[in-house]
Amino acid sequence: MVLEVIVDISTAEVDRPFDYEGEDMPLGSRVAVDFAGRHTVGFVIGKKEKSDFASLKTARFLDTPVSAEQLLLMNAMREKYNLRHIDVLRLFVPAKLREERDPEYKRIYLALADGLDVEDVCTALARAAKQREIVRYLSERDGEFLSVLAEKFGAGAVKGVRDKGFVTESAVHEARTPLKMLTRERKAVTLTSDQQSAVDEISAGKGVFLLHGVTGSGKTEVYMAVIERMLAAGKTAIMLVPEIALTPQILGLFRARFGDSVALMHSGLNAGERYDEWKRMKDGRAKIAVGPRSAVFAPLENIGVIIIDEEHDSSYVSESNPRYDTKEVAKMRAAAAGAALVLGSATPDMESYLNATEGKYNLITLKKRISAYQLPEMEIVDMVQEFRYGNRSLFSAQLADAIGAALARKEQVILFLNRRGFASFIMCKECGYVAKCEDCDVSLTYHKSENVLKCHCCGRKYHALSRCPSCGGTNIKQGKVGTEKVVEELQALFPGVRTLRMDNDTTTRKDSYFRILDKFAAGGADVLVGTQMIAKGHDFPNVTLVGILEADAALYFSDYRSSERTFQLITQVAGRAGRADKKGRVILQTYAPRHYVFRFGRTYDYEGFWRKEINTRMVTKFPPFTKVVRVLVASADEQSAVDCTRNIYRGLLAVEGRVGKFVYIGAAKSPVTRMQGLSRYQVLMRLQPEIFDAVMPEVYRLAAENKPAKGSCFAEINPQSLI
Repeated sequence: MVLEVIVDISTAEVDRPFDYEGEDMPLGSRVAVDFAGRHTVGFVIGKKEKSDFASLKTARFLDTPVSAEQLLLMNAMREKYNLRHIDVLRLFVPAKLREERDPEYKRIYLALADGLDVEDVCTALARAAKQREIVRYLSERDGEFLSVLAEKFGAGAVKGVRDKGFVTESAVHEARTPLKMLTRERKAVTLTSDQQSAVDEISAGKGVFLLHGVTGSGKTEVYMAVIERMLAAGKTAIMLVPEIALTPQILGLFRARFGDSVALMHSGLNAGERYDEWKRMKDGRAKIAVGPRSAVFAPLENIGVIIIDEEHDSSYVSESNPRYDTKEVAKMRAAAAGAALVLGSATPDMESYLNATEGKYNLITLKKRISAYQLPEMEIVDMVQEFRYGNRSLFSAQLADAIGAALARKEQVILFLNRRGFASFIMCKECGYVAKCEDCDVSLTYHKSENVLKCHCCGRKYHALSRCPSCGGTNIKQGKVGTEKVVEELQALFPGVRTLRMDNDTTTRKDSYFRILDKFAAGGADVLVGTQMIAKGHDFPNVTLVGILEADAALYFSDYRSSERTFQLITQVAGRAGRADKKGRVILQTYAPRHYVFRFGRTYDYEGFWRKEINTRMVTKFPPFTKVVRVLVASADEQSAVDCTRNIYRGLLAVEGRVGKFVYIGAAKSPVTRMQGLSRYQVLMRLQPEIFDAVMPEVYRLAAENKPAKGSCFAEINPQSLI
């Protein structure tokens, strides 16, 4: 039998199947192969009777980690997103299976050898006290793990009793369970009539459902009730959340409801944990996958429902290789499985809501909170007036008073600022010098806790400045503040206030998301300061006040989605207040209080905002009425980047002449012209839906043909960022 094998090597030159000889095995099987003088693994994607090559190497069967359904999905993703075989395969297969050795975690277990007389052995070990202690310890129990014995008695003593043959050894498999300490008490919940109707409609149907529910309307209870019905019918379920930060809360709720049927998938797990959770699903021991976008590739069979919570979130679009849109992948997988796809949000994506209004999606609305209180009242503070009154603080007088009152009542506060660090840039006031990264064309952010300047593009760190390197001046100005500065000013304003900060700087360690959120939920802090990580999904009953700082920070970005994203952020973070039996309050600080985003946001009027924004998109011909496509060229040699960009642009002009006029096409430097030492140029297009399918193969072809020798070139559809 001739096997067509994709070898686990990620280069363009080997992005095709290679012929190997082997036994008949299912498609999707993992095999051990020799390739170009190295021993590696591969995956069988096809079979045939004959090969064009006279002699073939042999592929040895290992296992079958990829199902036929998954192979079909892989092929669809390759075609849609122009991806390499192995890059797609790696999405479905844990890293532990990319090597031939046994992926399971086994611990060495020691027990006393049969037939030993303990007293005789102890006499023989009269001059080895630690070894004697080990023997007596093991005599009192069935055995113990080697690692435990080494910690108790020392590695040398353990080696001694092993070398002398006083113990027997065995390998014991032990599952690596992530966040195993995370459990919650299950509470009896009675669904509202609206929730029950939503559950009934989703459980009985197929296709795509848009669950539009205000914050606190009980969407999570709807999700769990639907999943419960699917499990009762012998089906499985996938539950996606946008942030790793949301995973602990959802995981705790799901484990309380479904126990060991829940498996966790996300990038924060180590390789062993990821494999063990994958294996539990593959073997059918776990029926529910919970996690961010990677969970859409869970090895579950007979899927009944795929749920995407906070479906509007940009994190569902992968912006690194392999690039894909999780919602589109979920649609493909749900359609193939005959499953329901549920998109849930208080602020749905513009396109999702348009599809719902046009009947392409089934729209289900939850208009009321399940608690006795309504959505928290939102108060808008004009920071221009605060400045005129002489207030130079980060906090308006209104917000400062509200924080003090909440603290006095022993209630908790959330302060939101979507910018980490202490100061977003450092500038010399004498000559105008701005500290920038040497490898990226971006200003450096000052981090006071580390006393360093840090590039938020490449992560490179620099010494903090006390003197301008250009003119030698000492009059150094700090730019826009970040979360670190907010904490400092808060502690100065309210001495003794207990604060927690949650951003990319405080969540680098494993389980740090869980530890911060768990501590805050347990009352271990009075105020939680954070970026978008804290904006959605979290439920803290004692939070009665939310302060939104610099609400207009992203409003004037050169991005057609800036208004939409601002509305989503303020609505989501506002929804963290007043989620129990205590009335909530939101204070939003802005320099543009009359902007329509805040006018609609103040009353949580999503429909009003959507009508305004969708009409603007229609007139200006932006998505969802067109597709934005970007080809980004990056190279260490700037002239090479320029030449490749020019070739792509000219090639696309020729395509335009054949298939029809584009709404827009242009070529220029990228807004961030240098990143990680590479010069960056781009071609931007806006394409009508009717020509999109005809143009994209040409876009991919031109990008592949014009990749610079010392760099990269790739195409993106509706990129989440244009920097």
